[in-house]
Amino acid sequence: MTANAFVAVFGGAPEGVWAAPGRVNLIGEHTDYNDGLVLPFALPNTILAAVARRTDGRLRLHSSAAPGAVVELTVGDLKPGRGDGWADYPSGVVWALREAGHAVGGADIHYDSTVPTGAGLSSSAALEVVTALALGDLHGLALERPVLAELCRRAENLYAGAPTGIMDQTASACCTEGHALHLDIRDGAQRLVPCDLAAAGLRLLVVDTRVEHDHSTGAYGARRAGCEAGAAALGVRTLREVPFDGLAAALDRLPDEHARRLVRHVVTENRRVEQVLALLDAGKIHEIGAVLTAGHASLRDDFQVSCPELDLVVDTANEAGALGARMTGGGFGGSAIVLAEARRADTVAEAVTDAFRSAGHRAPRIFAAAPSAGARRLR
Repeated sequence: MTANAFVAVFGGAPEGVWAAPGRVNLIGEHTDYNDGLVLPFALPNTILAAVARRTDGRLRLHSSAAPGAVVELTVGDLKPGRGDGWADYPSGVVWALREAGHAVGGADIHYDSTVPTGAGLSSSAALEVVTALALGDLHGLALERPVLAELCRRAENLYAGAPTGIMDQTASACCTEGHALHLDIRDGAQRLVPCDLAAAGLRLLVVDTRVEHDHSTGAYGARRAGCEAGAAALGVRTLREVPFDGLAAALDRLPDEHARRLVRHVVTENRRVEQVLALLDAGKIHEIGAVLTAGHASLRDDFQVSCPELDLVVDTANEAGALGARMTGGGFGGSAIVLAEARRADTVAEAVTDAFRSAGHRAPRIFAAAPSAGARRLR
């Protein structure tokens, strides 16, 4: 379908088709830009890219998820701050590749997507990663996946102007089916952790509240700046350097309650990642639910990035018998995840849908997700 759509838009055949997934983060939110710990896994939902190189320096981009004309750019004119809307993410990747010394030229690219946009599921990272993988393959760059993820992060931060960390791009590029990815941002260490939900009789529901967010707006950046200010006040480079057993003393040294809340969340969230990892390693996946719910409370109360719809998902799901739930992603809308026994998952989903209806909210989009494959070439 994607290849056929490419032909319909551009009039010729693509050289190949690539896929990159969105992600959910099991635990470890707003820790990545603090050199912390994260535990995401890739979704089955992907962005597909059909691509063909051009020799005239033109970059032509089209997406079925963004109806409208083809976005036409000149590779040599790419620079941060252009403001080309959704096209900033793939064109930013071309810019980042060229800035890194890779002789990437023009291309025609058509995108199809099953990753909901604005839902906190890293559609932007998937868009970047699939672009980088396709162009890297076509130009014979042989980029290692962590390097590819870093180039995509630079595109998002410096070109698109969204101050996110590197977790999303790394998850999209490096995850594998049946595993969560334990990533230590400080040193880049990765470990694939078995996470077979079905074998444990569990189901993970993703609940898209349909409240859209935008990481390039000020609220996300303000949290990041607040964390950096908290680290500076404590005399450390990043909040990763604040140990959990030294948290109380660190909080006593901070000048105001706002700084204390931000620091408390980051330090305790790193601890929650360690707790979930230990439970997965011990085969006690049923016991991670309480940790997920505690993470949501911290994001809601300390980091203050939740919203009424996300809180409603978590509260309703837990009341309906879920093992645990929390918002996932940067917050201010987007999605929550709900861990439930498979036999109760439908009942929990119905309870959430009913609660949204009663509250007068738009119906949420709910789907089950299992750890899936990372970015790859399809043809």
